[in-house]
Amino acid sequence: MVRVLFVCLGNICRSPTAHGVFDGLVQKKSLQSAIEVDSAGTGDWHLGEEPDKRSQVAAAVRGYDLSYLRARQVSAEDFRQFDYILAMDKKNLADLQSMRPSASKAVVELFLSFSDSGNIEEVPDPYYGEEGGFEQVLDLVESAATGLLQSIQTKHKL
Repeated sequence: MVRVLFVCLGNICRSPTAHGVFDGLVQKKSLQSAIEVDSAGTGDWHLGEEPDKRSQVAAAVRGYDLSYLRARQVSAEDFRQFDYILAMDKKNLADLQSMRPSASKAVVELFLSFSDSGNIEEVPDPYYGEEGGFEQVLDLVESAATGLLQSIQTKHKL
């Protein structure tokens, strides 16, 4: 089983979007018995809340359901359980690296490192922005999710 965790600040827009999109790809490829997907936030402001309604609407337009997801915070146990811990931006990455136990073997890196989106390194936070930001997040997430799945399939021979 390959375990993938997506991480942003509050776990209500970017990381649940990545979670829902990647989970959708995993299901389309019938790999749900080989790949487990989750998401979390580095902060604790939204624990137990569903994703931002704007994220849910934008995702639903493209056929992704985020309604079943609930925000949670990254824990030390995540570094033992997950093979990939993927940050949405450099601040999230720095936070994860500072939390990471020395014995962790997880791949901890920027999610967009799996994207073909050129020189864009970070998924922008749409929470405080305009509606169009949620579609931009989806564009970036879909590209990176496709690249991540291809990488996992190749590396783990799935």
